[in-house]
Amino acid sequence: MNSLALKEIGFCDLLQLSHLAFSNLPQNNGIVFALVDTTLSGGPQTDILYLGRANKPAKKLLGGLIAGYGGKTVKRINSKIFNEANLEKTSITWIISDNPRATKKELLSKFDGKQEGYPAWNVQKKLPAKPKTSKTKKKTARPRPARNQFLKIH
Repeated sequence: MNSLALKEIGFCDLLQLSHLAFSNLPQNNGIVFALVDTTLSGGPQTDILYLGRANKPAKKLLGGLIAGYGGKTVKRINSKIFNEANLEKTSITWIISDNPRATKKELLSKFDGKQEGYPAWNVQKKLPAKPKTSKTKKKTARPRPARNQFLKIH
């Protein structure tokens, strides 16, 4: 799956991230968006970097991905865009959806079926599992100071 397949599904034309403005964004609530590497367009490999969803597009795209305000995933993508100098070669496209969660899930399953994995920025490295500890661990009681230690004598 690549950006041409997204276009066939109904996604809008690509817009370079460096030109993204509030007036360019859809005013509707609920979109599914894709970040695309324009240097790979037309090649045999996929050019889709990330598939995401937003109930409030301006907040998610401008405040989250561009400004870096949000959770771990948003901060990770923001650092890939700016720290790895991808701003000029990354574009965005979107489709309006009544149920963005289901639409994103469907697109990711289609992508996974064709590419054998998710887009590069959707994949998150998992930490190794922590060894389990026994839950019968005794808590040690902390000695409490005597009450008169807290009283001030004048």
